Amino acid sequence: MSHTIAAQVATPNGAKYVLQLCKHWSHKLETKVEGSTGTVTFPTAVATMAADDVGIAIAITGEDRENVEQLTDVVARHIDRFAFREAPLVYDWQWQETAAQ
Repeated sequence: MSHTIAAQVATPNGAKYVLQLCKHWSHKLETKVEGSTGTVTFPTAVATMAADDVGIAIAITGEDRENVEQLTDVVARHIDRFAFREAPLVYDWQWQETAAQ
């Protein structure tokens, strides 16, 4: 069973931060950028970040709930590092319930 936690982060500069973050992590992890959407594949989970004019929609999905939860802090800290002029941003993480297959 996979677990997903998500947050909507308000920032007018989301696309820039998604690109910077994916470029930053591309040296150690598999990353993919399409327009203003970025995906980072961690060893235990996948983070997807989709930016628009008002913010970034972040979703982290993985098999181990504890690992997924730990990545919320990793992702938020890294985005805040690139968003230092407006950090700390507000991350309202919410678990997304998925139906059992």
